[in-house]
Amino acid sequence: MFGKRGSDTPRASAPPAAVVAAAMPERAPPPPTAVHTPIPPNQRVEAPAPMRERGESYYATKSKVFAALIDTIDLSQLARLETEAAREEIRDIVNDIIAIKNFAMTIAEQEDLLSDICNDVLGYGPLEPLLARDDIADIMVNGARQTFIEVAGKVQEAGIRFRDNQQLLNICQRIVSQVGRRVDETSPICDARLPDGSRVNVIAPPLAIDGAALTIRKFKKDKLTLDQLTNFGAISPEGAEILQIIGRVRCNVVISGGTGSGKTTLLNCLTRYIDTDERIITCEDSAELQLQQPHVVRLETRPPNIEGEGEITMRDLVKNCLRMRPERIIVGEVRGPEVFDLLQAMNTGHDGSMGTIHANSPRECLNRMESMIAMGGFTLPSRTVKEIITGSVDVIVQAARLRDGSRRITHITEVIGMEGDVITTQDLFLYDILGEDSRGRLIGRHRSTGIGRPAFWERARYFGEEQRLARALDAADPARAAAS
Repeated sequence: MFGKRGSDTPRASAPPAAVVAAAMPERAPPPPTAVHTPIPPNQRVEAPAPMRERGESYYATKSKVFAALIDTIDLSQLARLETEAAREEIRDIVNDIIAIKNFAMTIAEQEDLLSDICNDVLGYGPLEPLLARDDIADIMVNGARQTFIEVAGKVQEAGIRFRDNQQLLNICQRIVSQVGRRVDETSPICDARLPDGSRVNVIAPPLAIDGAALTIRKFKKDKLTLDQLTNFGAISPEGAEILQIIGRVRCNVVISGGTGSGKTTLLNCLTRYIDTDERIITCEDSAELQLQQPHVVRLETRPPNIEGEGEITMRDLVKNCLRMRPERIIVGEVRGPEVFDLLQAMNTGHDGSMGTIHANSPRECLNRMESMIAMGGFTLPSRTVKEIITGSVDVIVQAARLRDGSRRITHITEVIGMEGDVITTQDLFLYDILGEDSRGRLIGRHRSTGIGRPAFWERARYFGEEQRLARALDAADPARAAAS
């Protein structure tokens, strides 16, 4: 039906793969994907069996069949079909090509070939089977011939590869074009997202020497809750209760942690305890937060165009959202001078605002905020900057990815004031590593530091949560409960 007229046998030449990508209809969103899920300390997670290894002969055959398919198929007719119908047509033509060319293939290899070519033409090529797996947290493509995945907190090779670097770049372009962005030699760095909200970063040649580097941080639609994090051992039940109270009583929260430590997941968890009648405005580089409240405005930055104009930075978004009558401002990730505008918002009537920062400890988080304010060119005395931070941030929640791949909330720390020129803090909860089991999993426990009354006690009283807070502190510290 879709063969080109006057073509009796397929020819070996093929147009550029980018033409195929441009001619294809929009594909349906991929199935829900996995989140960075902490692993229960006493449960061993078995990684699924690796994908079947494919030799050079398989990829050589696939290239020949793909070239013949492109020369045989009528793209203008195929573009009018629904995705499933187009997939069936492609399978029929590929089967005919295999029969005509008399390729020697097993049934399993032929099925793999049919699936791969359909994914190449209609989807994201070799990435499709990885995107469909719920157990994968990250996909890291280092050029056409090397792909790694993170499963159960450990990185392993995926066993897939692309036809060449041009196919990889075409798939990157297909992904970023869905959100109105581009990646090429003139704009080789791009942040984007998949339809399900998964975060995508692409860095293309000439910056990436061995071919485009693609990183996908996967998320699923059903986001984790604090109760689930408690079951996974990421936080104790008492610590989770205190985090719920912190979110409920409108404390200004900064979530600190390293790359891949679960900051965004934790931020999503805390937003569940925001009242449904509050107006929330989110500012992100690449929209990935999944708030469930009805009154949410989502803002996203914009890179400059090819002429270098039209860029909208995070600081522009934070400034603008102050004019939008927000009750809470949530910044997906603070990386630069926008931290000053976020702190100003926290200190001028927008209690309960939240953000995330890359840092390895609560103290380093405070230092990084000072550094980022200095990066913005503000000529403020150091003490003034520290006073702004002290007056704005109430709680720092520290997340960490441990060496066994598990993720834990290691600190719940209050910012309580200044002593001289030093910001003073007090830890409410800490995570202690006690040892390691026979399977290499770290053993630890969350403990209360025994603080009798947190600095946000009066705020909890104002919201009617002081009794609940007292019960959580008593449960976390048996000695305190006995004394009271």
